Amino acid sequence: MKILVCIKQVPDMESKFKVADGGTWYNDQDLAWRMNEYDEYGVEQAVRLKEQVKDADVTVLCIGSDKVKETMKKALAMGCDRGAHIGDDESWNKEPYQIAGVIAEYAGDKGFDVIFTGMQSQDRGSGQVGVLVAEMLGLPSVSTIVDFVYEDGAIKAKRELEGGIKANVTVKAPAVVTCQLGLNTPRYPTLPNIMKAKKKELLTIPVADLLKVDARQQTAEMYFPEKKGGGLVLEGEAGELADKLISILKDKTTVLK
Repeated sequence: MKILVCIKQVPDMESKFKVADGGTWYNDQDLAWRMNEYDEYGVEQAVRLKEQVKDADVTVLCIGSDKVKETMKKALAMGCDRGAHIGDDESWNKEPYQIAGVIAEYAGDKGFDVIFTGMQSQDRGSGQVGVLVAEMLGLPSVSTIVDFVYEDGAIKAKRELEGGIKANVTVKAPAVVTCQLGLNTPRYPTLPNIMKAKKKELLTIPVADLLKVDARQQTAEMYFPEKKGGGLVLEGEAGELADKLISILKDKTTVLK
């Protein structure tokens, strides 16, 4: 079995963000970097599947500059067998269709049985890449999975819907799944596995060799939401508060007009 898991390096969400000079992305200087949280669940599930299926092999793929290799090494230390680094210093400037196109071009002739991605990235949050990869490869996809079972060439997944509802879905491999938070408990790499990861294959492929599609979206502007005035706190007895509220609704809004 051949397994592909796609990850992204993102800033720590506790970082203090600033809009870059170009006005279309954040300034990436002085930020702490980590693996996208949703992708950690994908890596863990890929490694669990490898442990379940004899002779299974896991490739971890990441698009970005050389600095993403540090994040890839964590995935290798968690149990992935090799890394495919798609070298791209301008990956931040590529929209989801292009990112999916690069992944699909890489995966197209390699015969992967299962492709894992995170449900979305924490910085862009489009939630599009995984399902676009499936569409481009002509594979079935199951999104926002919170439970995963592989049996006899079939994937039985539970996916999260709105309102707390879950749906049970079964598809035949090969297929693409996108992972939601809580799918599993990602393991911490042990020191011996961290050392082993340094010797695992980590090849770099120029993005120009794989980018075969044009952008379909562009970011016009990025900005912080405008700060609004604080709320009004009313105090007093219940009857008095009701009168105050009615007065405010009449004077400040059109609700009672």
